[in-house]
Amino acid sequence: MERLVLKDMTAQTRPHDGSPGEPSGDTHGPPGDSRNGPGDGPGDGAGARPRRPGRPPRDAARHLERAHRILDTACDLVLDRGYDATTVGDIARRAGVAKGTIYLHWRTREELFAALLRRERAEMAADVRKSVEDTPGRLRDLLGLLAAGLLRRPLLRASLLGDSEVLGGLTRAKRDGPADAELRAGLGPYLAELTRRGALRADLTPAEHVTALSSILYGFLTIPRLLPGPYVPDDERLAELVADACGRTLESGTAPTGDDAREIRQATLRHIDFVLESARRKLSLSLGTKETPR
Repeated sequence: MERLVLKDMTAQTRPHDGSPGEPSGDTHGPPGDSRNGPGDGPGDGAGARPRRPGRPPRDAARHLERAHRILDTACDLVLDRGYDATTVGDIARRAGVAKGTIYLHWRTREELFAALLRRERAEMAADVRKSVEDTPGRLRDLLGLLAAGLLRRPLLRASLLGDSEVLGGLTRAKRDGPADAELRAGLGPYLAELTRRGALRADLTPAEHVTALSSILYGFLTIPRLLPGPYVPDDERLAELVADACGRTLESGTAPTGDDAREIRQATLRHIDFVLESARRKLSLSLGTKETPR
């Protein structure tokens, strides 16, 4: 869970302007950007200069709608072909925009797909935040909801598990990147509060709590790829098994009551709020907007 709960995870509806496409004049990708994939270099002449992303749009709502349309298209293509086989040109053609228009939003293909993963995390965090309201707010409730959310979102599952068949070179680059210290820092105080309130085993160190938590989530999401079909439960049951394993492994065995139970629930809500706010902020940066992106 540390790489996801703990990673950079909207209730705003996407605006629609009904425009069928974009002007055809913006046809250039950044010159010399070899990471864009086949056919994604500059369109005509070495003197063409790319427009820089982040320029304040004249119509912010249309700019945001177009960004989401491009991300929707990128999601469909990468799930169908994989990241390595998906080019900016492919995305532009499918989305009905000029290739240069995509570079008005993101400087590189990597930045575009980073925005896509950030959007997935923000949406999943929002879903978990809404669902956890209807639970006692124990750690097992949170982990089960996270597992269910991952199972519904193949891009996030691929990101968590380092699935290079889906995310290719992007996954390899992510493995080489630094851990997200901000979100990892949020997990420690949360688990410490649950331990202090008697919800988690006191005989385990904080590092052991995180190790067990991560192993449960990673293990249950990985094992279906290794087992014969008859032994693989459906996604709903798999999420239930994640929650059950978390409770049996990490919880103290004594159900908190009264103030402790209320504070445990509030600590869980605060933690997912922290994750959601971080995810929304990073998505806003990727979309070039200061507003809640969805």
